[in-house]
Amino acid sequence: MSATIYKKLNDTPLRLTGGDRVWLHADGRAPILDTCGGVVVSSLGHRHPRIRAAMAREAENVAWAHAGSFTCDAAEELAELLIGEAGPGLSHVQFLSGGSEAMELAVKVAYQYHCERGEPSRKRFISRRQSYHGSTLGTLALSHNPARRGVFEPLLAKTSFVSACNAYRGQKAGENDAAYVARLARELDDRITSLGSDTVAAFVAEPVVGSTNGAVPAVPGYFKAIREVCNRHGVLLILDDVMSGMGRTGHLYSHFEDGVVPDIVAIGKGLAAGYQPISGYLVAPHIHEALRAGSGILQNGQTHVNHPFACAVALEVQKTIRDDGLIAAVRRQGARLRAGLEAIARNHPFIGDVRGRGLFLGIEFVADKKTRVPLAEGAAIAALLKRTGFDNGLLLYPGSGTADGREGCHILFGPPFIASDDEIDVLLARFGKVLDTVLADMRRVAAVSQTVAEPVA
Repeated sequence: MSATIYKKLNDTPLRLTGGDRVWLHADGRAPILDTCGGVVVSSLGHRHPRIRAAMAREAENVAWAHAGSFTCDAAEELAELLIGEAGPGLSHVQFLSGGSEAMELAVKVAYQYHCERGEPSRKRFISRRQSYHGSTLGTLALSHNPARRGVFEPLLAKTSFVSACNAYRGQKAGENDAAYVARLARELDDRITSLGSDTVAAFVAEPVVGSTNGAVPAVPGYFKAIREVCNRHGVLLILDDVMSGMGRTGHLYSHFEDGVVPDIVAIGKGLAAGYQPISGYLVAPHIHEALRAGSGILQNGQTHVNHPFACAVALEVQKTIRDDGLIAAVRRQGARLRAGLEAIARNHPFIGDVRGRGLFLGIEFVADKKTRVPLAEGAAIAALLKRTGFDNGLLLYPGSGTADGREGCHILFGPPFIASDDEIDVLLARFGKVLDTVLADMRRVAAVSQTVAEPVA
């Protein structure tokens, strides 16, 4: 028996033996094509020669340095690169170890900002339903994901939740995008007013919602309207770009497509493409200035802040993405993958929606395309999809609770940016076989779902 603790305590994961580009190698199996970058992390795939060389080079330097006493060239250059690409409105960045840490710091910095300006009463946060922002108690409190909140619910700080921006599930029949946006903006405005404008610190959102319901982007104009509401009430806008950022949606920062500038944005996952644990958060000039001119001290300390080795690896990853034109490749291959998924969806009775941006795409399964009734037993279907994926040489990233936190299921696609045309085509062909295999089970579950959905006479 292994002494390692796994997520599923009664199940042992496949033993990984190696990887190359978009392929993974596990004991006793043919090569497995990574359709999702693990959990949307491996944007450069595996054994990338430039990153391996950078890691070997950096290993000759310092192993670790305390950020309270030292800085290093790698952290400074990485910060300059990220801030330079962020455009006007974001001015400083700090590096941490993981996305949950970055979001935790975003929350802490937001509250400290208000305290430094003499508004300590601003301690409430508003988030959206069907969201996920991290696994710490603080970030889990911001997340509207019933399965992940689970047993920890009694420990979580109270957060106020408003509707998600999900056109497939939330937009009413006959309601155009402008009307839908206005309704959601009004809901946020009303919620801030009801809580008291002087008690709300920030509104938190994922620009493209990831694991909770499968690559759901906001409709055009949504974030501009939300930005206006936040400005009117003195509420900060925090964007969680941990999964959707660093080129994944076809922009280095996914909010670029929405035409807004947040007060704070968290990044992670693809920052170092999985070659090192690293994340970060960027802040607007007024946030940094309030802290600098106030106490002058960031009220937080963590061991691996601005870690020299991690920063050096992330820097090389970001230079590689830039030098190799990989954000353009994301747009190109994203269009290829989306077209293929849409073709599959047209011939599959239980795919209700194909959505996302760039190489950050999702499909939602339903019991009926017309009624959009979600599949019951979503968790069981998701598990079957993952197992069947392995049987067909695919690593898939399915999820359940897609429709409302409990019902429905989806698959999230986020292959490495370096995926070739042939590899995208192999992904699509094998995924089609996976769906053919599980079709009978979906028919059974759909029949149950429709029966449950029928009104009682």
